[in-house]
Amino acid sequence: MATPAWQKKEGKNPKGGLNAKGRASYNRETGGNLKAPKKKKGSKRRKSFCARMKGMRKRQKPSNNTGQDRLSKSLRAWDC
Repeated sequence: MATPAWQKKEGKNPKGGLNAKGRASYNRETGGNLKAPKKKKGSKRRKSFCARMKGMRKRQKPSNNTGQDRLSKSLRAWDC
């Protein structure tokens, strides 16, 4: 069985998170319902995502917090 796109470079967005192909692959494999990032400031989904991920950021080792890691890129993509 081949590795799904969401686990490979082709399914990842270079700016953080997954691209459309990666989200579609993840949804097919797991039965999930991943959606594209929301940048609208009033969005409840965005607010929830930012709160969860900022908490993860605090637990991250300082050596991993380079600004180029996947977590930092995702926070930028969601405009957190």
